[in-house]
Amino acid sequence: MDLFDNKKNSGFTILSGKTDVHGGFGQGVLDLNAVSSVIIDGEEAYIDMGALHAKSVVEKGIKWTTNKEEVPNGKPYWLVWVTVDRKEAGPYYAGATACYMEIDREARRGYKLLVDHVNRMDYSMKRRIMLSELDDTSKKALKKLLIDNNETMWQNSSDELKEALA
Repeated sequence: MDLFDNKKNSGFTILSGKTDVHGGFGQGVLDLNAVSSVIIDGEEAYIDMGALHAKSVVEKGIKWTTNKEEVPNGKPYWLVWVTVDRKEAGPYYAGATACYMEIDREARRGYKLLVDHVNRMDYSMKRRIMLSELDDTSKKALKKLLIDNNETMWQNSSDELKEALA
């Protein structure tokens, strides 16, 4: 399954069924087939699979720093890792975690903590919901995207996710 395949589908990657990974060299390899990345820009949320490699539209061409003070005119963005899974009732949003970043497009500088982004991707893959840092506008944008993308997946999702975005 190609993560960058732009067919007319839901945009979120559904499990491909391939869950076995060989146990030899590189046995710690992660299968990212179930993970999608969402960028929240103000009142808008959209899927941008480039974020899996720190190459989303907003991240391209940015020199990153871990010092927020080096990006005084940064605009806040959220990267949300969304993991999907299947259960008896059908596919659902199983994990969702948010990561903060600030980007000054004009200065081509940005602030983010890469280790936090990696850890939160891992937490999402472990079916955790970590969205409490999102403001109300961001929560509303993410909820709208998830529902508009696939209302059945939203209905099949946990009460924890729904409450986190209430």
